Amino acid sequence: MSVGDAAPHRCAWARSELAIRYHDEEWGVPARDDRTLFEFLALEGAQAGLSWETILRKRERYRQVFDGFDPAIVARYGPEKVAALLADPGIVRNRAKIAAAITNARAALAVRDEFGSLAAYLWRFVDGQPKANAWRTLAEVPARTAESDAMSKDLKRRGFAFVGSTICYAFMQAVGMVNDHTIDCFRWDELTRR
Repeated sequence: MSVGDAAPHRCAWARSELAIRYHDEEWGVPARDDRTLFEFLALEGAQAGLSWETILRKRERYRQVFDGFDPAIVARYGPEKVAALLADPGIVRNRAKIAAAITNARAALAVRDEFGSLAAYLWRFVDGQPKANAWRTLAEVPARTAESDAMSKDLKRRGFAFVGSTICYAFMQAVGMVNDHTIDCFRWDELTRR
């Protein structure tokens, strides 16, 4: 094997085929589309207490049963839809997490009405630009920051649920508000140069 054939160096958490694809293609890429942002907000809430790998395996089913994460549709879910979601083995069947997704869809619509878009509101917490961190190891990456604390506090004030600071920071990492790839990861350099 020549040097050119060597696999790129990745963040230590990207081990499975599914996690590697997510790491290489999505994690840390700035997302400014409201549906994408709502999807990650819902999935990060669903992940609480579980592994992200579990959520990645269920993600396609989530997209199907949550109508492509269109907040205008999800906001109208009633008891029959909730019962169907609770019966679906393809998603995390947790009543509080399902209720939070619906509550958050309604809150996201209110935010959109006030700020023009969910993206305009959420990106304010990093002054509209991704923050490039420079962590050497996964152990250095924080679970929360002052920005995620502020986001969590304001989301809760606006009626969002399952949006603690740790969930908010994982969301910020996923949607590229922060670049938390370690500096030896090939994606850190690619995303820093964007």
